Amino acid sequence: MSTLIEPRVLKGFRDYLPSAELARAALTDKLEATFRSFGFVPIDTPALEYAEILLGKGGGETDKQVYRFKDNGGRDVALRFDLTVPFARFMAEHYNELYLPFRRYHIAKVWRGENTQRGRYREFMQCDFDVVGTDSASADADIVLTIATAMQTLEVGAVRIRVNHRGLMNRFLAAQGISEKLVPVLRIIDKQEKIGPDETRELLTQEVGRPLADRIIDFVTPEEDSSKTLGKMLELCGKDDAEAQAAANRLSEVFSIVNACGLGASVYLDPAITRGLDYYTGIVFETTLVAMPEIGSVCSGGRYNELASLYTTKELPGVGAAIGLDRLLAALEALGKREQAQPLPLVLIINDGSVALSLLHKEALRLRQEGISCEVFPEAKKLPQQYSYAERKNIPFALLFQNIEAGHKVDQDNEPHLSKFPLRDLKERQTQEFDSFEKLVLFLRNFRANPGMIASSTEL
Repeated sequence: MSTLIEPRVLKGFRDYLPSAELARAALTDKLEATFRSFGFVPIDTPALEYAEILLGKGGGETDKQVYRFKDNGGRDVALRFDLTVPFARFMAEHYNELYLPFRRYHIAKVWRGENTQRGRYREFMQCDFDVVGTDSASADADIVLTIATAMQTLEVGAVRIRVNHRGLMNRFLAAQGISEKLVPVLRIIDKQEKIGPDETRELLTQEVGRPLADRIIDFVTPEEDSSKTLGKMLELCGKDDAEAQAAANRLSEVFSIVNACGLGASVYLDPAITRGLDYYTGIVFETTLVAMPEIGSVCSGGRYNELASLYTTKELPGVGAAIGLDRLLAALEALGKREQAQPLPLVLIINDGSVALSLLHKEALRLRQEGISCEVFPEAKKLPQQYSYAERKNIPFALLFQNIEAGHKVDQDNEPHLSKFPLRDLKERQTQEFDSFEKLVLFLRNFRANPGMIASSTEL
């Protein structure tokens, strides 16, 4: 006798039951509609890439988290840790098949072998949207506007979209004479929200000494409004620094566009937002929920003008952001705002053995052709068993073709079909009979559009 294998999943991984997966699908449907309204189109890339494609693109910490191994052919391969680096490879490989600027979105799983925490797993769904082929304030602002619109569409409540420009930090460190410390300083600043200003100061002190650590903390501490914050940052960079001025002008233009669109109230300049990944070169952003900031950023990204240069000599400046769907779902569930998916299917067709299966399936096909999701119970069982099945699956209605042979009609092809449609509301425990297929379909469509409103058959 063979030994049973214990059913279990790896730490940091999880299964999704139908209720959770339906909620995630409902959320992604809304996001896809938002992306397409901004002109983004979908793409896909392999989960597995050559390791050299991925490694060294996100920074030392990220490289440690990559799932890397030799495949059966002896190739050095790795699972993607985000969707941006594979996208840069994608653009280089398909450059001649695409148009510029290219606006894409990509919703898929990624893998990072990091410490697990609330809303953060080693396998998780990421949702990216990018504009490639232009280095413009318009593209930068479009990403911010897409973030704001997506959050409104998902009804997550108030959000803070914090914006910064990596160029300002670069020029500030250059003014302090420590440009070579850019990467470690950025990584320390990126942790400030998790570890707090005191520990951040200590880590910076170990890296650059106390006087410079104090100056860096001053630089990344925002003032009471964005214009004053930007003014202080420029002053600390040096007023005659042309690169710093260009970065400040880009931020000002982005804010001008966002304000003109009426979304400026949720967008803030925060010099502490630096993004730990090495490939960002310009504007960067992070989004947090006002009601639950402790869960961290639910949407982040920035401009990466040089990432594609690793794979091609073509200039492919890009800007984009990623929504962490699993983290966002965890936050929404904690806030009692979990996305409610439409019941699927809408109708269970009861099978008690009194009506031929062929006829039940024919009626099910008619409903599906009218856009009504349904299924036929596969075995002739007692009604309570079938009702229980429907309720556990969250199916709101049951069609009861019980002993109604007299209700059969013959269509123009001399085929039988049903002319009486007793529909049971499984929640209310009430049944109403429709005398035509058309009235049944109208009722079900009305319910689907307004699930909280049950119209009686006399109103149809």
